[in-house]
Amino acid sequence: MERAPTPVHALAHRPLTAAAVAELLALPAEPQVPDDVVEAVVRQRGWSWEHYLVCDSLRTGHGHVLCTEGYIPFGHPDVRHFLVFGEVYPVDPDDDDGHTGNGPWLYGLMDDWQKLPGWSGCRLGTDLDCEGVLARAAQAVTECLGSGPERTIVSTAAVVTGPALTHRVWRTPTHALVLGPASDNGPYGYLTHLQLSLTPLSCGPELPPEEDEDGLARWITAHVDW
Repeated sequence: MERAPTPVHALAHRPLTAAAVAELLALPAEPQVPDDVVEAVVRQRGWSWEHYLVCDSLRTGHGHVLCTEGYIPFGHPDVRHFLVFGEVYPVDPDDDDGHTGNGPWLYGLMDDWQKLPGWSGCRLGTDLDCEGVLARAAQAVTECLGSGPERTIVSTAAVVTGPALTHRVWRTPTHALVLGPASDNGPYGYLTHLQLSLTPLSCGPELPPEEDEDGLARWITAHVDW
């Protein structure tokens, strides 16, 4: 049965590349960086701090926003890393008119995301536009890892509101990679990230069987919700 599109107020994104995925995958194994030289390492990599769009995060040389538990992403295999390559302002299905009182303020934040170098976006959009961004990002992850996802599920797992979108799961020997939507956990609490999460496999139990959709949704949430 063909999926009917549902609306979103706005979408902003920057394409994910295999090189950006490889850089993310390498972070846990890098040498740890002492606190007093973190600033110098960030500058040497061509990165910068991002304190507004996502609290206490970094903007990478590939133009994406990186959030890391513990603030410093280098050489910490036991923490979670979240690479944000898209931002969605979803329509709240509980609003009769499809709009919220936060509309003007949130549109301004979406404009700020769209103004980042290399980012683009649209108003209005649909969940199918979001799915297109996720599908192209999945191609980059597959190119980097040399294989497609182990699991693919359309779910609202780890999403505060908005349409159900596709989550895709890959695993390395030590980490899970989850590509899909997630709560912004930023200064707004209503927008939705499109992100690639790199999290230790210890965050959740063994990957549930494909037919256990509820178990898989819980597994995804355990890895990407922080």
